[in-house]
Amino acid sequence: MTKQIVNIVQLKELYNILSENENILSFKVKNYPTNKELIQNLKKDKKNLNDSTFVIYKSNNDFIKNIEIDKRNIVIIENFPIEFNNLIELINVHLIKQRYKFQSKLSIKNYSIDLNSRTIKTENNKLKLTERELDIIMFLKNHKTPQKIEILQNQIWNYSSDLETHTVETHVYRLRKKIKDTFNDDNFIISKEEGYIIK
Repeated sequence: MTKQIVNIVQLKELYNILSENENILSFKVKNYPTNKELIQNLKKDKKNLNDSTFVIYKSNNDFIKNIEIDKRNIVIIENFPIEFNNLIELINVHLIKQRYKFQSKLSIKNYSIDLNSRTIKTENNKLKLTERELDIIMFLKNHKTPQKIEILQNQIWNYSSDLETHTVETHVYRLRKKIKDTFNDDNFIISKEEGYIIK
């Protein structure tokens, strides 16, 4: 799973400590020395920043008042000093809540996907997916070029020598059939000579 991004706002020392320990953290850190710099980046990349988490100190009131982001994405540090383990736990709990919120509202084409309940739906129909089927969909969604069976085998099944490419093809075939039967959609996962793609 891709690491979530935690933006540290006007807390340079905290950013330095976290970035030095990033290899053991469950998240990546990014530094915003000023609110002005953050606002500039929000204008460029509003969607991604709105899906990010922001750590601020309680005294940074202008951040809360003036930054146009979802207030649920803000972690406020009430007091310093704070124990490193307590800080990491606070951030991780917040990230889990945010991931849950994010995972319940994904869109692909004209479908809504809920990773928490493992369902794909339109206004009229709903289909339950297996964990492997969901992995296939998410992997293809995150790649803009067709993906060969061998790549799916390696990335989704964590390739083992006893797994035949035929097994992977069967999974993809069954998934495509389920989507066609439920939604009458033959083109959700497109099969090309170069591999499979969702576009």
